[in-house]
Amino acid sequence: MSSNRPYLLRAIYDWISDNDLTPYILVDAAFAGVRVPPQVVKNGQVVLNLATRAVANLDLGNEWINFQARFSGVSQVIQIPVQSVLALYAQENGQGMMFPAENEGGETPPPEPPPSDPAPGADEGGDKPKRGAPHLRVVK
Repeated sequence: MSSNRPYLLRAIYDWISDNDLTPYILVDAAFAGVRVPPQVVKNGQVVLNLATRAVANLDLGNEWINFQARFSGVSQVIQIPVQSVLALYAQENGQGMMFPAENEGGETPPPEPPPSDPAPGADEGGDKPKRGAPHLRVVK
């Protein structure tokens, strides 16, 4: 399946904008393909305002985020690989979503596999405690 990151970014952007808040994006500026003015990069990251009043020609694509913005009065084209996005949040209250950092290959490291369940019919005895029926009571 394709990454859900671009779909989540578009949904969160719409949610923030629909609530009349200012969408800010946090980007890993060291990620391959990130094109932002070097003077706005701090500690290897950059925070950008994506509000419609701050950018022009915003395209939240499946692979790239592209737009034009002014920095020190100069219009610049900004290109951000979707995988480089670390967070999208509302500037006013911080609500939004953080995303896991991805490696330079553009793929997230594989998660640890979950512990395997015993095969059906396997020995049920041993170390597993037996579970009783659930017990609920009304607390006043």
